[in-house]
Amino acid sequence: MRAATLLATLDSRSSALLCLILSAMLLSLAVLLLAGASAGFLGGLLGIGGGLLIVAALSLALPALGVPHGEVMHVAIATSMATIVLTFVSSAAAHMRRGTVLWSTWKWLAPGMVIGGFAGAHIAQLLSAQALRWGITAFCAVSAVRMALGRKRAHLAEEPGRVPRSPWLLLVGAGIAAISAVVGIGGGSMTVPLLMSLGVKPVKAVSTSSVCGLAIAVSSALSYALTVQGPAQALPWGSVGYLYLPAAAVGALGSMTLAPVGARLAHAIPSHALKRVFALFLLVVGGVIAAGG
Repeated sequence: MRAATLLATLDSRSSALLCLILSAMLLSLAVLLLAGASAGFLGGLLGIGGGLLIVAALSLALPALGVPHGEVMHVAIATSMATIVLTFVSSAAAHMRRGTVLWSTWKWLAPGMVIGGFAGAHIAQLLSAQALRWGITAFCAVSAVRMALGRKRAHLAEEPGRVPRSPWLLLVGAGIAAISAVVGIGGGSMTVPLLMSLGVKPVKAVSTSSVCGLAIAVSSALSYALTVQGPAQALPWGSVGYLYLPAAAVGALGSMTLAPVGARLAHAIPSHALKRVFALFLLVVGGVIAAGG
């Protein structure tokens, strides 16, 4: 009788524990789906892939999905890069249909961005989780302040037909991509201000940034997947290198639904409002990531 009672108690506790685990996993997937949808909207609206938002969501959700705590930040950043690939495909296509992408400028930026994306991802793998977390937080703060308070020089005022073309854009593109790969973004928070500082209208800067971000995301994601050293601890099934594909798929599903909506809205919002939205987004996400540490 005692044995039967003991078994019944164990079965009850096991069932409760299983329900708790499943609930945590479902909640994590729901968070990723929502973060992906928000990232897609921001990708279309601001010319970014919402990578920082996805990194923040992943840093909270991945432990419930079986990712060891010591690998969470690296996996979050790598998975973010894989997720925003499809975000950029969707948002870039929407901007391309409107004919606002500066392809001549993109041709100078993209080659350096591919190289920088590969290099940056390898650098990130050598950094500690805490270094990555606080590095991302600092990046958000600095970028937000620059976007909100920065002013264009007089001789670089906005011109409807301005199309930057210069070999130095190759080096700038490589630097943008390297930093982006370390913090898990598509580079929009740097590419958009760069193009605007060169006199490009905000809506065209956003459009061109979307296409540039695709080059960064693809090269960085491949670098994280083909890592030579690999994670120090075993990752759950579905992982390739540092990429956790199930989480990337859920995030991408959400992102592709709202990217075209954001792209349409970007063409209707005034330039000064676009800058303020961009800065506010960076401050909020930076705070979330810092709080997660």
